[in-house]
Amino acid sequence: MKQGWSRRLGDRVVRHPRQEELTPLHIPMPPLRQPGARFETPLILLFGVGSLVAIGTFLLWLPWFNTTGDFAPFLTALFTATSAGTDTGLTIVDTATFWNPAGKAIILALILVGGMAIMSATTFLLVTITQRISLANQIIMREFTGVSQLGGLARLAAQVASVALILQFLGFLLLLWRFLPIFDLGEAAWYALFHSVSAFNSAGFAILPHSDSLARFQREPWILGILGVLVMLGGISYSVMADVVRRRRFKRFTLDARLVLVVSLILWVVGALVMFLSEFNNEDTLRALPLGDRAVNSVFMAVSNRTAGFATIDYSLTEIHTNLFITGLMFVGGASGSVTGGIKVNTLAVLLVAVFTSVRGRSQASVFGREIPPDQIQRALAVAFLGISFVFTVAFFLTMTEQLPFDRLLFETVSAFGTVGLTAGVTPVLSSWGQTVIAITMFVGDIGPLTFALALAQRQQHAIFRYSQERVRIG
Repeated sequence: MKQGWSRRLGDRVVRHPRQEELTPLHIPMPPLRQPGARFETPLILLFGVGSLVAIGTFLLWLPWFNTTGDFAPFLTALFTATSAGTDTGLTIVDTATFWNPAGKAIILALILVGGMAIMSATTFLLVTITQRISLANQIIMREFTGVSQLGGLARLAAQVASVALILQFLGFLLLLWRFLPIFDLGEAAWYALFHSVSAFNSAGFAILPHSDSLARFQREPWILGILGVLVMLGGISYSVMADVVRRRRFKRFTLDARLVLVVSLILWVVGALVMFLSEFNNEDTLRALPLGDRAVNSVFMAVSNRTAGFATIDYSLTEIHTNLFITGLMFVGGASGSVTGGIKVNTLAVLLVAVFTSVRGRSQASVFGREIPPDQIQRALAVAFLGISFVFTVAFFLTMTEQLPFDRLLFETVSAFGTVGLTAGVTPVLSSWGQTVIAITMFVGDIGPLTFALALAQRQQHAIFRYSQERVRIG
């Protein structure tokens, strides 16, 4: 008789334990870490950029790449290679005069490779060597690029590199058109190529003769405009550019793209206004220029100050409050997944949304009809706090080793951390200790925030239990 009928007729039901309940629980041991497993972590960025800097340092150290005909000072080679490999632009020697054409070509190669949005370079390396991309690396690249799907990241890397090269080539053609009336064909082509690559990769290296950075072109709006557009495109990331091209309407953009575009536009506009108003009557910067050129230079510097480091004025002569504001812009940097440093515009946007949410008394951080997950807010707080702590530590150390005004040391520190490359005339006169610290700061600023954010993303765990809540007094 079936069990259901037996129960209905009042028969006793005997329950037998399941066989799997009697079987001893088997807990599988975690697999042993393979020797190459360290390459499955964000440390691959450290190995990639570190190797690039090491190769560049060795080459620039050799006597065949400078104008002295002798071995370059090792610190000079190390500092220049680090600055070029991290797309910063700070220098301790004059790039145009100290390095010969072969040395400048090496610097250009370091800028190009270092600026291929680290994601593309590392993905290509993995594909070339192993002919495969592991799931762990796909997750890392997804966090870096902002794409939602795991498959096809090799194709994505190829698209990133292709778009970057095409934009730099277009910049080269436009700059060549403007340089031809000024230089002969060979010089015009070389200067156009170098500065197009330097601008798109936000490196800020300039090799124009008889010119401090771009001071020679203060009254050349077309050249400043071309370089400014390249800096913008390089600083907003491939994913944002792709979103704009594919979806076209702002309402259809991803939340990441919307925040990057809105916050970047605000920073550009506010930065231009601050530069224009602060330096309008400064005899050493903008006052000597016609009104239109003052406006053009203010807009260009607002774009360049946050990421690239090109300068049409001497920042050792600007007002203190101007440099203080620029220091804040440099600390933010460009967008995640771009060629820039800093804590990133995305991080600032998330923090601003969280602050406005708290001020309005709401518990969920939302913007544009989308809610930002709490774990991303915590990650943004961690990145910003560690960035501030690192900058404070470096500036504090420099105040002990260098006899220079604190505001200039802070400016230089943040410029290195944000891989911007603006200088208030401090870097060349720093002691060997100071220059070494700035070189380390450039390296950390290039890969530190991203590496830390990716490490947090990998270690994220869902809590299996929670403690009881208790209030802490705030304010």
